[in-house]
Amino acid sequence: MVVKDTELPYLRRCVELAEQALDAGDEPFGSVLAGGDGTVLAEDHNRVASGDRTRHPEFELARWSAAHLTPEERAAATVYTSGEHCPMCAAAHAWVGLGRIVYVASSEQLSGWLTEWGVPAPPVRTLPVAQVAPDVAVDGPVPELTDAVRALHRRFFASRAS
Repeated sequence: MVVKDTELPYLRRCVELAEQALDAGDEPFGSVLAGGDGTVLAEDHNRVASGDRTRHPEFELARWSAAHLTPEERAAATVYTSGEHCPMCAAAHAWVGLGRIVYVASSEQLSGWLTEWGVPAPPVRTLPVAQVAPDVAVDGPVPELTDAVRALHRRFFASRAS
């Protein structure tokens, strides 16, 4: 499936949420959960600066959906996100039965940027969602917004180097 122009507003909101996370001193990731009818049900941004490295927005949305949506509603939902799910978030997404994922920047792109900037690799291997949750429909990256996400990550890591 291809990302439609009508989905770009959700993805732009993810980039805004990622910027909010960055402005709050956190890593720049943001996500939006939309129901099958396109209604925004929940949104969040990274909160790992608290010390809890599991506070990814994709994980939070998976937990929210498990508590508030029926299995059918979860299956019809889409998670839009600024960056492809990490393995932890991809597993949570699959375990609660959420539907499609649409991301702006891929894990591969982020890994390449981190290498380019001399940032150490994370403690968990970066894998595409399809390797963790093979039955989840995934679309991305979205070239129209990738540069904006790259700039947020660059700003985050530049602030850590100074």
